[in-house]
Amino acid sequence: MIELRSDTFTLPTDKMMESIQAVELGDNVYDEDPMTQRLEEEVARKLGKEAAILMPSGTMANLASILAHCPRGSKVIVGDESDIYIYEAAGASVCGGIMYEPVPTQLDGRLAISDMEKAFPIEPEDPQFALPSLICIENTHNRMGGRVLPLSYLQEVRTFAEMKGVSVHMDGARLFHASVALGIEASEIVSYADSVQFCLSKGLSAPIGSIVAGTKEFVQKVYRLRKMLGGGMRQTGIIAAPGLVAIQHMIDRLNDDHANALRLAKGLSEIPGIDIRVEDVETNIVFFRIDHPRHTWQTFVQAAREHGLHIGELGHGRIRAVTHSGVQTADIDQALLIIRKLMS
Repeated sequence: MIELRSDTFTLPTDKMMESIQAVELGDNVYDEDPMTQRLEEEVARKLGKEAAILMPSGTMANLASILAHCPRGSKVIVGDESDIYIYEAAGASVCGGIMYEPVPTQLDGRLAISDMEKAFPIEPEDPQFALPSLICIENTHNRMGGRVLPLSYLQEVRTFAEMKGVSVHMDGARLFHASVALGIEASEIVSYADSVQFCLSKGLSAPIGSIVAGTKEFVQKVYRLRKMLGGGMRQTGIIAAPGLVAIQHMIDRLNDDHANALRLAKGLSEIPGIDIRVEDVETNIVFFRIDHPRHTWQTFVQAAREHGLHIGELGHGRIRAVTHSGVQTADIDQALLIIRKLMS
């Protein structure tokens, strides 16, 4: 089976499995797991932040970050196509009494400054209105097709946030895809955000875990919130060890995933009945639509599965294919053969 539904299906490398066997363990709730400490220090250094903390998942990482930034009764500005708004179960409202203020997401993943401006009341002292306390941006942007936010835009958001007196959190689940695509260090990208989370368990291929980074004071708040949310884990070295391997050895190879995604997109563009914008493919995510009298997206996805190709729908009837370390160039070519057969 060729697995293109998500890069969450990546499996740990042999080196990661070996690191788990050899790791020295301690109780991380007591902050005594040496490998976790090493991973957090390495990530903080790599991102140019004061501190970092290991989290069980990206959802908890984003939730704890929002709770750390926002007082109860305030608003968090999010994109209406963002993972935080759509896929994370309204956690900030449920757990923190924080209101989501969705604004339109542009085709390239940006939130227009003019749209964010509308989330701020004209009379901030009017007690009728909840006040924004945080802007969340997503980089790369999942539902917009793995698009990378330009540095010039990140600077605009930073300037706007400072003018409004609010913080910026970056949901960087696929942060290092953006770094590789732009050919710059991740630290430069996250310098425009007060906090960031990224996933070890997507393109970086570790089996579990995400990281939050920011100031020492901020990370200490997240540390307390992680415990409250049930994320205080014990011998986390078995998570941290493969995570460190991911950080040290799995970033540069993301270029291969980007090349395979582009190869897939170009191949799809040559198949009648496939609607795709090749120019939108910047990292490892490919979106396309089915425009064929024989198929709906539902029948197409089912037929593809029966022929050995796993893909899925991700909003608005679009089919998503995600390349990762478990997919080789030969798999891309085989996937294109399957799709050609289904569309013929």
